[in-house]
Amino acid sequence: MPSSGADVRLAVALSVKVLTGVPAARWDAPAGTLEWTCRETLEHLADDLLTYALRFGLAQPMAVPRVPLRITHDRPGGPGNVVFGDAAAGPEGLLTVVEACGGLLALAVDAAAPGTLAPHVFGASDPEGFAAMGVVETLVHTHDIAEGLGLTWEAPQDLSERALARLFPDVPVVEAPWPSLLWATGRIDQPGRPRRIDWRWYGTPR
Repeated sequence: MPSSGADVRLAVALSVKVLTGVPAARWDAPAGTLEWTCRETLEHLADDLLTYALRFGLAQPMAVPRVPLRITHDRPGGPGNVVFGDAAAGPEGLLTVVEACGGLLALAVDAAAPGTLAPHVFGASDPEGFAAMGVVETLVHTHDIAEGLGLTWEAPQDLSERALARLFPDVPVVEAPWPSLLWATGRIDQPGRPRRIDWRWYGTPR
């Protein structure tokens, strides 16, 4: 089955579920091995989901390299985003932002014609590819945040398998799809496969 808006919604719903209820004071911890805090990583996720969706809001997505929104940083070394959560709303408010941005991406990829291409730094991709990108961003960054917050979380194997097959055709599944996706994105090592330092995905339609 191809990746779709339903996959994006499921990934986001799982993320929101596991991250809901964590006290605000804990969100300043580093997110896994990233240089960003858990809150910054969640804002980055919302930003990814929104900007992916916006690409399909254009009549001709390939006419411009990106939607030229102003990018800002909350601090030096923090992620550069076009969207930030209201700090006064706390982590639950930011999770609402993530859910809304994920919903927009789901609507955008399902409404776009299957052959539509939109630009990405790793090469132009179609709606299915951007759906898979949204899933990977959500699953992997939820892993980062959960690790930073001391939570135990595992993504569904079937959801991981579809995204892995779409974006990482060069990565064979070892053990199971979810750990293989974590390996593909440089998060873990696996038997016989040291952790990746440089990695990328391949969104080009096949």
